[in-house]
Formats: sequence, structure tokens, C-alpha cells
Amino acid sequence: MDRLLWVCLGSALGGGARYLVAQGSAALLGAGFPYGTLAVNVGGSFLISLIMAVGLQSTLIPPTLRLFLTTGVMGGFTTYSTFNYETLEMLREGIWGLAGLNLALTVGLCLAAGLLGLAAGRLLTGG
Repeated sequence: MDRLLWVCLGSALGGGARYLVAQGSAALLGAGFPYGTLAVNVGGSFLISLIMAVGLQSTLIPPTLRLFLTTGVMGGFTTYSTFNYETLEMLREGIWGLAGLNLALTVGLCLAAGLLGLAAGRLLTGG
């Protein structure tokens, strides 16, 4: 239960950070492009890889703190970071086919699910 609470706290902090980045990006760069989403996805991909590398290759980040930072904070900040890290790990392990499959399925299925969600929303609202 203790670990779950750390993940929940981290998720709240990550979600708040994502909101602030999105607002700040829109204010600085305009709302014509999703700069905030791009920033959290790129930043989150860097940070989760950094945290995992340091946490797994040293004792600088204990397991519970690593869970708080990755699943919690980075999970709340951007789930793309987890997808990115897992795909990079498959590539590092030489599992190229699974990495490509993960990439294709994630992008393809998420776009399809998004289209289905839009269609369902239109059906529900009569739009």
C-alpha cells in the first residue's frame, strides 16, 4: 500500500507539471501547435530514461524513489515516456521485431481508438 501512495502522489505532481508546461507553452509559443504536449513527451522521454539508467546502474535512486519518479511523476507527466523507454529497452536487447511491433501497434491502435472515441462522442451527443 505504501508504494501505491507514492505512485499516486507522484502522479498528482506529474499531472500538475504537465498542466503548467502546457499553459506556459501556449502562452509563450501560441496555441496553433501542441507545443506543450511535444515538450512533455520529449522531456518525459529524456527524464524517464535518465532516472532508469541511474536507478538501475547505481544505488543513487532507491527502488521506491524510482517507482515514485517513473510510474508516478513521469506517468502523470506523460505516458509516452514509458512507451519510449520500453521500446528503447527492446531495441537495446536486440528485439527489433517486437520494438517495431510495439511502435506500429501503439501508434496505429491509439489513432484508431481515438477515431472510435470521436465517433462514439458524436453518437452520444448527436453531433
